[in-house]
Amino acid sequence: MKPHDLEIDEQELLESYERDEWQSIPQLETELQQYRAYAAAYLGESRLVSVGISPEDFEQIRQKAQEKGVPHEKFIANILHEFVSGRLIEQA
Repeated sequence: MKPHDLEIDEQELLESYERDEWQSIPQLETELQQYRAYAAAYLGESRLVSVGISPEDFEQIRQKAQEKGVPHEKFIANILHEFVSGRLIEQA
């Protein structure tokens, strides 16, 4: 893959790597085990759902999530929770 074939986020990662901004994680295996445990606990409490979203809507969701400083998955889950709990009102 040539650099000009990269998506914007891929290009940003490549440039970050080339600026030597990446660092090795001490005790990587311990860290991985910890995050695997977090993921298992989270997935045990949640249900995974696949939803098709238009590229335009997804980009807007991703941007809004970034503004709030949360992953887009968590942002989407929060929107759905707010809606079903009655705190997000549907506009006519």
